[in-house]
Amino acid sequence: MYSNLRSLMFRLPAETSHDLALDMLGAAGRLRLASRLARPVQPHPVKLLGMTFDNPVGLAAGLDKNAVAVDGLAGLGFGFVEVGTVTPRPQPGNPKPRLFRLPQANAIINRMGFNNLGVDALMERVAKVRYRGALGINIGKNASTPVERAVDDYLYCLRKVYSHAGYVTVNLSSPNTPGLRTLQYGDTLKVLLGQIKACQQELASLYDRYVPIAIKIAPDMTPEEVSLVARTLLAQGMDAVIATNTTLDRTRVAGLTHADEAGGLSGGPLTEVSTEVIRVLAGELKGQMPIIGVGGILSGADAAAKINAGASLVQLYSGFIYRGPELIRECVDAIAALQSGAAETARN
Repeated sequence: MYSNLRSLMFRLPAETSHDLALDMLGAAGRLRLASRLARPVQPHPVKLLGMTFDNPVGLAAGLDKNAVAVDGLAGLGFGFVEVGTVTPRPQPGNPKPRLFRLPQANAIINRMGFNNLGVDALMERVAKVRYRGALGINIGKNASTPVERAVDDYLYCLRKVYSHAGYVTVNLSSPNTPGLRTLQYGDTLKVLLGQIKACQQELASLYDRYVPIAIKIAPDMTPEEVSLVARTLLAQGMDAVIATNTTLDRTRVAGLTHADEAGGLSGGPLTEVSTEVIRVLAGELKGQMPIIGVGGILSGADAAAKINAGASLVQLYSGFIYRGPELIRECVDAIAALQSGAAETARN
């Protein structure tokens, strides 16, 4: 059924079909019909970060920036849902068109630019959500905020979302906000994370509740840079790392229609790249910090490969657009089979 729906939706401009799909999922959630749109996903709970995730396959940030369809998306079988990226003030994002499909590569290019209604509007919606599973809220900075003052925006959003978030993701890696990725390096990263950690501790005392913080990183780093980032995350007491955001590299889509559009590339071309970043992170972190793997998961085998490389959870975005809800179930089953096989091998 989804392939027929996708065929119709893909006749529309990419952002038009995206908005329409969110509207439909939002309505399905309000009417409690979302679970009828997909085959049931077998339970496969994961205990991590002080929470129980219904299963290890979540929705990545970026699809539901304003938390308009959380209940509908959760009803499809996701084990956790991440909304945002949200910024302190509403902003329109970059001029349209800014979202492009590359179906030959199962890929998407976007230069949305953190278009969102602002953190206050998001929290009004989150407060009304019925979903009681793990809800991540992804925070960023406004485009008009100088990079030198980015921490002000992150702290503002962290204080706003803390009381309702299962975990908070700090997005330092979108390629569509000028200068944002420079925050991932050296002393700049250390100082930024130090202030975020101090704010987290203050809020944990205020609310008597510890909300984990994950840092989302880019794929466009050398192994040495990834290792340095991993060591800084550990030193600053972060709780998890999400690998990875979209890439600027166009090598794997060269010559395809829209390949030269500015923005971040996601989907199939990112599969091996993000898995390799996970592998490097796992080698450096040595189990001291969980990794959430995202990027180019188009099949159950792709999800299992990320778990095998060192991820504890995975997230879908572009693969979900191309494959639909069936991909969630396929990924959960593949991860369960992988872990069952590993447990059997360990017993023998």
